[in-house]
Amino acid sequence: MTNIWHPFTQHATAPAPLAVAKGEGATLILEDGRRIIDGISSWWVTTHGHNHPRIMAAIRAQTEKLDQVIFAGFTHAPAETLAAEMLKIVPPGLRHVFYSDSGSTAVEVALKMALGFWHNRATPRTKIIALEHAYHGDTIGTMAAGARGVFNAAYEPLLFDVARLPFPSDPKATLAALEREAPNAAALIVEPLLLGAGGMLMYAPEILRDMKAICERYGTLFIADEVLTGFGRTGTLFACEQAGITPDILCLAKGLTGGALPLAATLATPAIFNAHYSQDRRKTFFHSSSYTANPIACAAACENLAIWQGEPVRERIATLAAMQEDRLAPLRSDPHFGNVRRLGTVAALDVSVSDPGYLADAGPLMAAKFLEQGVLLRPLGNTIYVLPPYCITGAELDTIYAAILAAL
Repeated sequence: MTNIWHPFTQHATAPAPLAVAKGEGATLILEDGRRIIDGISSWWVTTHGHNHPRIMAAIRAQTEKLDQVIFAGFTHAPAETLAAEMLKIVPPGLRHVFYSDSGSTAVEVALKMALGFWHNRATPRTKIIALEHAYHGDTIGTMAAGARGVFNAAYEPLLFDVARLPFPSDPKATLAALEREAPNAAALIVEPLLLGAGGMLMYAPEILRDMKAICERYGTLFIADEVLTGFGRTGTLFACEQAGITPDILCLAKGLTGGALPLAATLATPAIFNAHYSQDRRKTFFHSSSYTANPIACAAACENLAIWQGEPVRERIATLAAMQEDRLAPLRSDPHFGNVRRLGTVAALDVSVSDPGYLADAGPLMAAKFLEQGVLLRPLGNTIYVLPPYCITGAELDTIYAAILAAL
């Protein structure tokens, strides 16, 4: 394992990685037999729990039929079924599905769709607008749309300019800035209601609705990056539901397969698709991935959507949200914590330290202490967040919060 270069890991200071042998429910079982409660859904992807038997069965069944096929000029039943089922549940008005394989690629596709829309209409709009503290991925386009800082300082020469709106802690300032930037802009991209890697920052649905209204007034495309917020994390199936809006382009990944396999989808309105639909082949949407719409991943996603339809997932989400709130309540008056907050199933709080921010020493120190308590939490600097699978039990959640207090 010493030859493996791990993501977001400074190998000069990080401890050796833990070897995981098995996952079940909200628990990871290490090769040495230790059990770790997965308090962050393994980087926000696992929704129903690890190794959900229905999703595993769907994967096994698909491996006996079709493993992979080029998706240019071909199609297959899992992709067709998945697209049809997604269009039943996403915000109304989205009609076209483009598959890729990660959250970053879903957003790259969205940005290219937006720019292609204006280019094919021979209208010179190229400006992208994004929120302060945003994170949209680690590929070049997504880094450009995200906040500038330690994540991407080394790659600054590759990044294009983006108009940046202040985070809506002061909604009037954010909306006023959007009013200035929206005329003649190509698109606004936002993480609806919850900025994840930016510090689990939360804002109200009314602000999301107002931003969409401003974009509509100026004809600016609205891209919703629901890679994190989709599939129930904010309490509703999609965060956009809480604002009653339909984006022009919607990005999905992470929970699309229940967290079992990598798959992403970028959904668009007919207007976006029609701008690329032409007898002129130069207006083709020039994007692909070798594994676009991989049949096995699509089969997993189809079963995930079937679970949403056939099991009481929304009730589990409501129960988890209530359990999170119960455990946060006593921490709101604890002087060790600040900005104790919750949105749907996601809880977050800031620890009072002398050096706040992503590179705060408190982050890795707390993460190590949590693991000693049998809990996987990965603080964003001095911000602790709890974002578990929906199957987590009250006792497991108690263990997580006891670990938080013990770490302090």
